[in-house]
Amino acid sequence: MKFGIVGSGSWGTALAKVLTDNGQQIYWFNRSQKAIDHMLLRKHSAHYLSAAYFDTAKLTLTTDLAEVIAQSDCIVVATPSAYVESTLGVLDNNIFSGKKIVSAVKGILPSHTLLLNDYLKQAFDVALEDYFTILGPCHAEEVAAEKLSYLTFSGIDERMTHDIAQYFKTDYLNTVENTDIFGVQYAAVLKNVYAVGAGMAHGLDYGDNFLSVLIANSADEMAGFLKMAGIKNVEVGHIHNRDHNYGSSVYLGDLLVTCYSLFSRNRTFGNMIGKGYSVKSAQVEMSMIAEGYNASKSMYIINQTVKADMPIAETIYRILWEGLDVKEAFDKIEPYLV
Repeated sequence: MKFGIVGSGSWGTALAKVLTDNGQQIYWFNRSQKAIDHMLLRKHSAHYLSAAYFDTAKLTLTTDLAEVIAQSDCIVVATPSAYVESTLGVLDNNIFSGKKIVSAVKGILPSHTLLLNDYLKQAFDVALEDYFTILGPCHAEEVAAEKLSYLTFSGIDERMTHDIAQYFKTDYLNTVENTDIFGVQYAAVLKNVYAVGAGMAHGLDYGDNFLSVLIANSADEMAGFLKMAGIKNVEVGHIHNRDHNYGSSVYLGDLLVTCYSLFSRNRTFGNMIGKGYSVKSAQVEMSMIAEGYNASKSMYIINQTVKADMPIAETIYRILWEGLDVKEAFDKIEPYLV
């Protein structure tokens, strides 16, 4: 199987490393010819995960996205959700015919409040059977450093899901598989929102005791949303039931690492808000995108239909988008926590 990667940020770079470590030849799209030239000369990215070195003989680097797709059997989409439509929207609407798509996108496309699979169906008629997801819990920095990590692959075609996952399995990366395409994507979106909230709490100088309660309640809130959204699930804590288990790594584990890790962009963004930065100034200060910002609005809109009880996520939305004072907001959220 020939792989193409769309996205040259931290996550796209980490996934490219995994595939090439497994001996795969990959096609890799980058908007910047200057960045491509640097990679070919120095054998590492100029801006992301610069400690990760590549065998450039295994890379076909190009600014021609259509070429990457044409030459690949399986396309890994690893761009920030806010840029997916501007990146893919220039393509012919039949370009993905006969291709497998693996989403490494950890957000909702904000302009239309769509998951990537819904956008691909509308714009390119990509069938759900040809769509797969690759999600955490893992940070790109630790994957690049070859620290043991776990990735969950989801798809309704179980045989193909397994086959794709095998290309990413290494001695430093274990793979897990399930069929819960919608559940894992919504969980990935919501964990970014809650990580912003965890960062806010840290910035407000709450301690570890409060933070643990906030995250535990966030996990319960996330599971409640997934149930209300009609996504098949089992109860949290039934750890030996591997199918759609919200106590397992791709749900609870990804939430925990995103809320606690110093690598977490969303936690960092929230921490700045908690310390008094405005949303705009925090965005300017950061050099990378915090998916939880747009995600908070998208999930607020979606929940107007789902109608799950989500006081934590709604509070984070109101702080970021309606100017609610962060300290006053957390004072009001405290009584909701159990």
